[in-house]
Amino acid sequence: MSGDSRFSEALLARGRTIKVLLLDVDGVLTDGGLIYSAQGETLKRFNTLDGHGLKMLHSAGITTAVITGRDSEPLRARLAALGISHARYGIDDKLPAAQAILAELQLDWSQAAAMGDDWPDWPMMQKAALRCAPSNAHHELRVRADFVSRSQGGQGAVREVCDLLLSATGHYPSIAAKYAL
Repeated sequence: MSGDSRFSEALLARGRTIKVLLLDVDGVLTDGGLIYSAQGETLKRFNTLDGHGLKMLHSAGITTAVITGRDSEPLRARLAALGISHARYGIDDKLPAAQAILAELQLDWSQAAAMGDDWPDWPMMQKAALRCAPSNAHHELRVRADFVSRSQGGQGAVREVCDLLLSATGHYPSIAAKYAL
């Protein structure tokens, strides 16, 4: 099983050089909805397909970084559980934060993929070698993305990008084989 049949050769070629995946949270790792408890705590729902995909990326040597406009303890706990150590919280201007992460990792934009769902994500996405958006992203991002997932944000969209990157870098077959697929 190659996993490649879902992706064009041109898309796979764009993904071959990727060493880091930059992600937004609300609308990408979550469905974008915010639930407020009576105590004012913000709750978010994350998808386990996305989480497992990110863990597989990590095992393949591809770093995940998160840049988000919000901050909360549940979010920090989820990212820690996924082993994501490169995260910036409460960021309005995501491009400088993304650039700083790339510098820390000693990478450049030609080695970065980015996934976002709304206008604040575009400056970061525009610089990336591979621009990705969930199917329910704002129209302006969907038409400019190299890859638009079939799934919506928070419902497996990130997993599709993970599968794309694993396929592009040749790791998909060996990881699938671990599960007897």
